[in-house]
Amino acid sequence: MTNIQPNQPTPKEVEQQCDDFRKTFDQLLSEIGKVIVGHKPVVEAVLTAMFAGGNVLLEGVPGLGKTLLVRTLADALHLPFSRIQFTPDLMPADVIGTNIVTEDPDTGRRQFEFQRGPIFAQVVLADEINRATPKTQSALLEAMQERSITSGGTTYKLDKPFLVLATQNPIEQEGTYPLPEAQLDRFIFKVDVGYSQLDDLVTILDRTTGGDNPQASRVIDGPAILKAQALIRDVVVAPHVKEYVARLVLATHPEGRFAAGGANGPTNRYIRCGASPRAAQALLLGAKVKAVTEGRFHVSFADVKHMGLLALRHRVLLNFEAEADRVVADDIVNQILELTPTQPVGLAATV
Repeated sequence: MTNIQPNQPTPKEVEQQCDDFRKTFDQLLSEIGKVIVGHKPVVEAVLTAMFAGGNVLLEGVPGLGKTLLVRTLADALHLPFSRIQFTPDLMPADVIGTNIVTEDPDTGRRQFEFQRGPIFAQVVLADEINRATPKTQSALLEAMQERSITSGGTTYKLDKPFLVLATQNPIEQEGTYPLPEAQLDRFIFKVDVGYSQLDDLVTILDRTTGGDNPQASRVIDGPAILKAQALIRDVVVAPHVKEYVARLVLATHPEGRFAAGGANGPTNRYIRCGASPRAAQALLLGAKVKAVTEGRFHVSFADVKHMGLLALRHRVLLNFEAEADRVVADDIVNQILELTPTQPVGLAATV
């Protein structure tokens, strides 16, 4: 007879939690859809990243609604929101805060007091992040990874859940500073925001040039998000699926045993540096969210493949030959997903 731990949910409770999560996810999609026309895959990717506990980089040309999407998401969440407009003259202290001298009005005694910056919110929009200098960009690194800020030798913990949504323009090079690989790796997903379709564009014109001003209603608060994130962490992953995730990441490593396509494949030909272990974490956590939204409490190969582009496109560094052949990261990742077999080859094959 199986003993159930006191705090361990029963299968029925888990099923109910999954149903509640799906309803919340769909409700968020609906509320955001009141403001954002189209771009459903983009919205789904952002929500998936949030419930997976990661940060998102949104890339697209100006005017596609990237900033509006983040603002609308903040409206649908019962969480503190802040917007940081990144510019070349922005300093790290403008992001994280600084120590200022204060004076007690009664005693006249002076002391240093930490003045918190806009990073001390829970939904942070880093608008046009590549316009700031690398020094200022790096001010986000600790917050994005450790969920904390260090200033003057003191570490301040950020409230959870914490989500950074950064935007950047891929076509403007004047006055921009490309994000370093170490910072790109801290984004669980990179989401490409494309142009609207004809019907969507007509709807956008109706909404933005008329008298209507739709707003998203609040759907979920911080404790509920943390509870949903804990549920996602408990989603079951079979050993052969975990191995597939690991092999997908290793397939991006040139000269490696699992390099996609072998010696003459796309990995060895076009990739200079492959994805890190964070890519495997992003693939698996995103796949767990996808599984629950599909009505399952276990991850499938299809769930992992669905997250392939989102988790890998910004983590593979292409070489000069790829640039000369006009090959982009998405092309390589799609080939890796196609060439990497789901059949286990390691320990999972014997399980």
